[in-house]
Order: sequence, then C-alpha cells, then structure tokens
Amino acid sequence: NSLDYIKGHFENAGANVELQEFVVSRRIYTNVIGRFGKGKGRKLILGAHYDSYEQTPGADDNASGIAGLIEIAYLLGKTDADREIELVAYTLEEPPYFASSGMGSYAHAAKIKKEKEKIEGVIVLEMIGYFSDEWGSQSYPMPLLKISYPNRGNFLAVVGRLNQREFTKNIKIGMKGATDLPVYSINAPESLPGIDFSDHRSYWPLGINAVMVTNTAFYRNKEYHKLEDTFDRLDYKRMAKVVISVFEAIRKM
Repeated sequence: NSLDYIKGHFENAGANVELQEFVVSRRIYTNVIGRFGKGKGRKLILGAHYDSYEQTPGADDNASGIAGLIEIAYLLGKTDADREIELVAYTLEEPPYFASSGMGSYAHAAKIKKEKEKIEGVIVLEMIGYFSDEWGSQSYPMPLLKISYPNRGNFLAVVGRLNQREFTKNIKIGMKGATDLPVYSINAPESLPGIDFSDHRSYWPLGINAVMVTNTAFYRNKEYHKLEDTFDRLDYKRMAKVVISVFEAIRKM
C-alpha cells in the first residue's frame, strides 16, 4: 500500500523513519515521517499528502507531490545536511477532513506544538505534475492577477499568506535559476480562494512560516478531483525540475 511504499523509499534514501499514528472517527491513520540531519539546528519541514479524493487516481493530486518528496529524500541522502530536515507524507488532506482537526497535517502540527520544537518553516508540495504551454491554459481567482502572472500554465507557484513575505521570497529566490522552470510567488489573504488549499494551513495557527509549492491545482488542471487525473497527463521532465528547484531552495536556506 501507499504507506509501505513511502516508508520503504524513505528508508532506502537513508532517512530515520517514524510512523505517526492518530485516531479520527475511531479509525487509526498514519503520517510517514523521514528525518535527515537529526539534531542539527532549527528544523525545516517538507511535506505532501498521500491520500486522493474519493476514488480518483490522484496522479497530480497528489501522487506528484509524493513522488517529489521521495526524490528529494534520495537527494538529501546523498548530501550532508547542515540542518535537520523532516519529510512528512500526510494522510487525510482531502474532503471530508480538509480544513478540520482530522487532517494528517493537523496531527503533525499538534505534535510540534506539544514537543515545543523550533521550526524554521514548512514547504508543502501540492500538485506539481501538470503543466501547459497553451495560451489561456492558466486561470486565476481574480481577473486582476492576470496582469501580474502568466496566461500559460507553464510555471510553478510558491503560495503563502500575507505575513509570510520574507519566507516566501526566500523559497522563490532559492528555486529560481536552479532550472529553467519559471517560478512565481504570491502572498495573499486567506479569503483569496486557493491560498490555504493544502496542508500548509495547519501550521499557520502556530505562527510557523508555511508555504505551498504548486501548479495552482484547478486553476490549471481541469481534471482536478476527477477520474481523468491520470499519470499519462503529467509532465515528468518538469516535475524533475520542480524537485531540483525545491532541493536547491532547501540547500540555500
């Protein structure tokens, strides 16, 4: 199953692996945690959710994010981390648990709070597999955004809330130039639809810097939460560029 698959890859990459179990609606669910550089300074967290919406294949949402997380684990395993980096594969991000205390990321954030850990920040990979060079393939929640952002869905976005400009900027700068994949960022109020549509939202109440790295989900991928969200629609070359970009951002921080 997905849990064993992720756990196996984290272990193969050289991570120190822990399974975080929590109970929702009288059932046990599990986050998979992989650590590198344990005990070295303030911790940086990188996460992605491994559940998919209802019975959909979830290739972009969010097998793409999990694939990216696993590849970053292998890159970390080959380098000597100068800080502690924690990789987390979350469960229960999708409805009906989204935006509730049932989310896997909520359980992970609660663990951080309880253990009073010092966290540098959180980067969540949410849909990083679908790209399009077609004119008009990118839409936005507000028409005004079309002035500042591309009309083609051929870029990656770093998304944070208003009071996280510095952290968001640092991630974007770290990613830009690592490959030729364009990287944009946005800091906006949570009232803008999509700003908080992933696991990064769970860390905001703790005052922790948390951003989402994304292809903008349904603003680009029209098969979002549908049976057609299949592996053959993903752009693996650009996914690899996302992995390299995020890894470089982690190294530069």
